[in-house]
Amino acid sequence: MADTHPILLAALTGYFCSLIFSSIPFGPINLTILNEGAQRGFVWALLIGLGAATMETLYCAFSFTGFSSIFDHGIAQAFMQLFSFVFILFIGCKFLLAQSVHVPTKLNAASEKIETTIEQKFHPHSAYMTGFARVLGNLGVLLFWIVLAANLMARDWVDVDSFAAKSACVGGVLLGTSTWFTALSFGVSRGHGRMSEKTLLRLQHFSGVCLLIFALIQGTHMAWQLAKHNRYQAAQESRAADAKNK
Repeated sequence: MADTHPILLAALTGYFCSLIFSSIPFGPINLTILNEGAQRGFVWALLIGLGAATMETLYCAFSFTGFSSIFDHGIAQAFMQLFSFVFILFIGCKFLLAQSVHVPTKLNAASEKIETTIEQKFHPHSAYMTGFARVLGNLGVLLFWIVLAANLMARDWVDVDSFAAKSACVGGVLLGTSTWFTALSFGVSRGHGRMSEKTLLRLQHFSGVCLLIFALIQGTHMAWQLAKHNRYQAAQESRAADAKNK
């Protein structure tokens, strides 16, 4: 990955991250598409997905442009990597241990209130605006992109000083989310009926397993970086001691 062009790397990172994480958590938009697509068809579900993809991309762009200045210091980078690890681990456990499709949290309760207020003000009558408004009022989506954008910039997968790389990543996110919502809309429109609560719960448990695997990979990488840093420090101290003895 180190030999990949920074802009191409950022675009691919945005695409695959959005594709993977849009398909994992069965949140309000995915559930809306599942229900509406079965009842009203592919086009209606697709427009909901495109509205959601638009707002999610705007949240992503805000996360990359609003928080890039904090990564001038190594301490901030290390903190955000640790925070993102804990955050993904927490969400993964929530999904894996869930007893129902909707996992109640304080963040979900706050999001529902904001979502209701926004929908009352917007009065979305079209499918596109329904998807747009629901993501706009979802605090979890905004928090997720802040954490993920911070993590990607801390790992140098997206160049923190390059506007072109950030733009490429945001473009990849738009393409990735649109790809997933299009595939989901098509699949559910061919399903001829709503998915059962039991099936959705199994998918949610699978989502939790995927998130925990991702957290495990991230934790292993952090441990490897720490061990590498400790070996470097030990080598430096050893060389300094040898020079002093001479």
